[in-house]
Amino acid sequence: MTAAVFETIRVRAGRAPLLERHAARLVAACAALGLPLPEPPLADLVSRQAGTENGVVRVEVSDRGIAVTARELPPLAPLAVVVAATPHVPYPRKITSRTAFEAAQAEARAVGADDALLVTPHGLVAEGTVWNIFWWEVDRLATPPLYLGVLPGVARARVLELAPAIERECVPGDLLGRGLFATNAIRGIVAIARLNGAPVPHDLRTTQLADRFWPE
Repeated sequence: MTAAVFETIRVRAGRAPLLERHAARLVAACAALGLPLPEPPLADLVSRQAGTENGVVRVEVSDRGIAVTARELPPLAPLAVVVAATPHVPYPRKITSRTAFEAAQAEARAVGADDALLVTPHGLVAEGTVWNIFWWEVDRLATPPLYLGVLPGVARARVLELAPAIERECVPGDLLGRGLFATNAIRGIVAIARLNGAPVPHDLRTTQLADRFWPE
């Protein structure tokens, strides 16, 4: 059986502001994996979740059909993150086979952290378990390059529209002393407050960027 693909979509005030981006990614993933395109379209599937004023709608597509569920928002507080021992594996599409990410999350919970940052087998910073990572380098942002196999996140793309940024390789030690934040399409921009137990300096630019994240 082919792994299912899915999208988790934020609803704010009854609207899904990043819906078109989710739809494009879902269509591309279905085409790449030979899965049927969702019918009805994603916009209709999301709109059928009546009463979702502020929350999350999850749409999963597999060779068995489509499943749509809704849930409440997760916590939006700054994150305490640890670097996982579990190595990153390429994750260019949102598929339901997520063994490495689940193992990394378990590592984080075992030490009382909120989440984990995965690095490649070569020691390069890749991505979080459900988020992309950014950091500030003097006058601009940086984030790991997609060729490392990180997910081309919907929120990642939104941030790259809003602020000058570069893609570059780094190791976890390069992040020390820098302002860090996580992005995903549910939480938007969330500051990382601690990395491996050490405080992460707050950067006012993260707050300013977060205020501009959600399209009107």
